[in-house]
Amino acid sequence: METLTAKDLTLGFGGNVIIDDINLEIPKGKVSVLIGANGCGKSTILRSLARLLKPMDGTVVLDGDNIAKMKTKEVAKKLAILPQTPITPEGLTVQELVKLGRHPYRGITKKWSKKDDDAVERALEVTNMLSLKDRLVDSLSGGQRQRAWIALTLAQETEIILLDEPTTYLDMTHQIDVLDLLFDLNEKDGRTIVMVLHDLNLASRYADHIIAVKDKKIFAQGKPEEIITSELVHEVFQMRCSVACDPLFGTPMCIPFGKGRCVLNSVQ
Repeated sequence: METLTAKDLTLGFGGNVIIDDINLEIPKGKVSVLIGANGCGKSTILRSLARLLKPMDGTVVLDGDNIAKMKTKEVAKKLAILPQTPITPEGLTVQELVKLGRHPYRGITKKWSKKDDDAVERALEVTNMLSLKDRLVDSLSGGQRQRAWIALTLAQETEIILLDEPTTYLDMTHQIDVLDLLFDLNEKDGRTIVMVLHDLNLASRYADHIIAVKDKKIFAQGKPEEIITSELVHEVFQMRCSVACDPLFGTPMCIPFGKGRCVLNSVQ
């Protein structure tokens, strides 16, 4: 199983340092979630892990090799990434989109094979998109479109999947739908899932490992039940809260302080 680590990694743009000299090891076969305030560098870290951003210093190591020195198709056979707002080419059906996931296995002389067909079929089936395979991607709902893109990443048949805010713009039902799908991919196939999430409660529910980012550094990391405290939330998000136990899952549940309608001790 592939491993993914960052060593002495410094990231930024135009000389502006966003992430400063971090070391990070992504747990194999687990769900890891990056959390932190807006603009703290979560997506920057994810892009660097996928070789979409060249480090200012340090290295990203994929399965023992410096990812910067690996061939693009070699990386794409081991690691897939779904960006926050992927752009779909106009007029593409779901099946045509998912077929793009087989590009790393294509060569100048290599023809489309039964193995390619099988990989696309499995990806569509796992994401419950078989019945929509002939629909135009542009005609899908937000949740369906996200599933189509996840199917594309599954067609790559990689052991590591990176996702940048996969629940963005989705309503609550579709957020759970997408996260349940990713959870099943990890549980059943042992895929290593790394994603950026804004909802701290959902992050705590689905993650085996949480990585909190603050002030260009890794502020804390570990199991949600070990690191998610009111103190951490205040330090990382500058928000006062109470952390309770989720009554359904037993995972940490953040209850923010603030203004709102209160029915406690109200006169009946």
